[in-house]
Amino acid sequence: MANRLGVDPQVLALAVARMTESVGNSFLIVVLPLFIGSEFVSGATFGLTEVAITGIILSLFGLVNSPLQPFTGRLSDRAGRRKIFVLVGLVLIGVASFSYSLATAYWHLVGLRVMQGVAGALIIPTTVALVNDLASDANRGGNMGTYNTFRLVGFGVGPIAAGVVVSAGPYAVDVGAISLGINGFDAAFYVATLTATLSFALVTLLVRDPEVPETAAGDSLLGGFSVRDRSGSGVLDPVFTLGLASFFMAVGIALFATLGEIVNERLAQDATMFGLQFAAFVIPQILFQAPIGRATDFYGRKRFIVLGMAMLVPTTFAQGVVLDSWLMFLARFAQGVAGAMVFAPALALAGDLAPEGRSGGTLSVLTMAFGFGVAIGPISSGFLVAYGFVVPFAFGAALAVVGLVLVWTQVEETVTDRRSMLAAFTEPGRND
Repeated sequence: MANRLGVDPQVLALAVARMTESVGNSFLIVVLPLFIGSEFVSGATFGLTEVAITGIILSLFGLVNSPLQPFTGRLSDRAGRRKIFVLVGLVLIGVASFSYSLATAYWHLVGLRVMQGVAGALIIPTTVALVNDLASDANRGGNMGTYNTFRLVGFGVGPIAAGVVVSAGPYAVDVGAISLGINGFDAAFYVATLTATLSFALVTLLVRDPEVPETAAGDSLLGGFSVRDRSGSGVLDPVFTLGLASFFMAVGIALFATLGEIVNERLAQDATMFGLQFAAFVIPQILFQAPIGRATDFYGRKRFIVLGMAMLVPTTFAQGVVLDSWLMFLARFAQGVAGAMVFAPALALAGDLAPEGRSGGTLSVLTMAFGFGVAIGPISSGFLVAYGFVVPFAFGAALAVVGLVLVWTQVEETVTDRRSMLAAFTEPGRND
């Protein structure tokens, strides 16, 4: 079945492993704020409020892993091996997840979050590079879309499951004649450890390293990175341009995250509705990334990215002006469709452009940019909303316009439209 869909079986195994790990890792989005506010954590606050400490601890994952990704991606190119980076990252994720159950002070959480950030830097660019290496030019879009779909399913399920696990505690566990009590927080940390372990087993058993040419081994750690177009056909390097577009997209979609109380008051709704609106972006990502990615293998990648960036403009701006809860839901859903048309096709196009054996360093430009965008978006909206509710969303829409222009002018198509190729052989007189 996987082969008929154009998805490499190892990519499917890697996608399932990433989904499993994402379930446990995304547990912490819900669990850590609750854990920080509980009686289980105390100690020096470094002069900061509990809310500020929570924000710092949550943001550390992205702030640590994003700048490290080009280096770990490039290291995997030079080593000619990617699987070992993924496995080491999963070990760090598992150790950190279990260690949360032993943490009692704020600085413990800071250290463990930094460890997870390093783990993310080892896992994120190398798994994407593995997908790229295992795919071919003819099915790269479908493989990227499938991988991202599974990853997002895990990311979406994790927070929901975490709330259930924490609220259902404490748990009584009988070990022989001994009865142990496990609170909801520890149970959630154990589940996160288990998912990392399962992911480690899946990668170990089902994924192999593809052959990477030795020509990449002698390059510098950032040897494949360039801002200017070295070919002379444009101003900006196309991969750097795709990274900018990914950054602008991520900023736009993350603006909504920090405005929960303001949105609820503005729309006269409760937290449940805000949760639905927040999740509305993820739903089309799960539904459409795989088919859109597969479509780019046939119809070209650039047109989907351009259309997606164009859709981001009104769907982002609309969130700043709508006054109805369900219209906000629809705006977020439409923004999710736009995002699905950008990220997987952009990864596939960058993969097409990556020199053989250098996909780790090349694709890390996009994954790093997306990570930075997710971190910068909430900070931007927190400051800009002081000038009016519409301002952060107008800012996000403006960034999408810039991204649209850059992709349109600086990126060339890498896939020949297969419909045109088919017509050349089927229309009368075209194959004489």
